Amino acid sequence: MPRVAAGGSSPDWDRLFELASAQAGYVTNEQAREAGYSLPLVQFYLGKGRLERVQRGILRLVHYPAGENEDLVPLWLWSGRNGVFSHETALLLHELSDAFPSKRHMTVPASWGKRRLRLPRGLVLHFADLPKSAMSWLGPVPLTIPLRTVADCAIASVAEDLVLQAVEQGVRRKLFTRADVNSVLKKARRERDAASDLRNP
Repeated sequence: MPRVAAGGSSPDWDRLFELASAQAGYVTNEQAREAGYSLPLVQFYLGKGRLERVQRGILRLVHYPAGENEDLVPLWLWSGRNGVFSHETALLLHELSDAFPSKRHMTVPASWGKRRLRLPRGLVLHFADLPKSAMSWLGPVPLTIPLRTVADCAIASVAEDLVLQAVEQGVRRKLFTRADVNSVLKKARRERDAASDLRNP
């Protein structure tokens, strides 16, 4: 059984664990290689039950403790850590809605709209270049801030009762002011109407 990676580096479990700890116990194949784990070594530890493959290119340390919302991490890693959870998923994560969406929503860079992508099951992509000011973190994954989340949902024509519920929750919890949310909703409605006009000239 080979004990070194193709580049000659020895496997470093502490390094692998460090990488996984920042990602709820998950690592990519590329990160495993960085820690000295060649494909044969990965296969060896898969067989030993120390690693498990959760989807193509993504592994999990079997004995790493389960965490809240950890099911989002493989989707984020699939995006190359470029995606940001948004729309109904961010509503749920911010506890701005009591609805539980059946699919996960993620915003990826606008340039991805030209790619042919094979999406993981249950993932919906939205395309936009998000400024850092529109992003926050919940544990190991990024998500849109509450105000941006409400605006995105309004533009995407998410059920109006969910948007209104999110507005009331956000104002009550002082996540944004009513004036700010009214302003972004007005802008969102204009963008939604403009997009509708383009689709239906």
